[in-house]
Amino acid sequence: MSFPDRPRGEPMFTIPQTVVVLVAVLAVIHLIRTQLLSYEGDVEVLLLFAFIPARYAGDLLAAGLPLGADAPLWAVLNTGASLWTFLTYAFLHGNFTHLLVNCLWLVAFGSALARRFGTVRFLAFSAAGAVAGAAIHLALHFGDMVPVIGASAAISAQMAAAARFVFQMGAPLGAFRVADERAYRVPALTLAETVRNSRAMIFLGVWFGINLLVGLGSSSILGEGGVIAWEAHIGGFLAGLFLFPVFDPVGTGRSRPSGDPWSA
Repeated sequence: MSFPDRPRGEPMFTIPQTVVVLVAVLAVIHLIRTQLLSYEGDVEVLLLFAFIPARYAGDLLAAGLPLGADAPLWAVLNTGASLWTFLTYAFLHGNFTHLLVNCLWLVAFGSALARRFGTVRFLAFSAAGAVAGAAIHLALHFGDMVPVIGASAAISAQMAAAARFVFQMGAPLGAFRVADERAYRVPALTLAETVRNSRAMIFLGVWFGINLLVGLGSSSILGEGGVIAWEAHIGGFLAGLFLFPVFDPVGTGRSRPSGDPWSA
């Protein structure tokens, strides 16, 4: 029995450049925070870039204003942070273990999605997952002083999106898969088909189980006193599951409409 040759120059295992750059950015940010900044400097970074529900209840400045900081300036920055922290929190991590776990998941599932979506769609989709995760956390923890950090919500969105196509025949985890870009271009499952697909549902069940275990082991990942924002994970996951068709350039077997805003 013979199998079709892999296209010349097509490596069997590759990590898309977009994912490599993202991992590098996350690592550099963490190294700067842990190796170059003082404790007070890192607190200021968290106040400006972590997602803190108390910011929206008007309590953050009174509780967290750095000693000696200019109050009017910080008031302006806090107003801006109420917008950008819906995304920037995803670039911060509690410790090296937290960073490593997220980077491993990013490489595992983000790679398949980046190869299917391309750079622009992939980054926009990941940002949408991060924003959705923060929004769900805010709704359930309004006024909470505990900062939320980490790329888990965005990665959860990537994992949900991957479940829509990686188990299809010919796809990266499906039967009769191929070792080139065609594996990432198979038509996706519809949401109803995803629910009926046993492999996809087992994957989803394992994901929820992992989140439960991770939530119980928060201190070992984030350090003593750290808490896993599992609601943000759920928010990102649901966003990925439902927003996937909006970003997917391949579709579910039916041609995409000519007015597709992503066609460029």
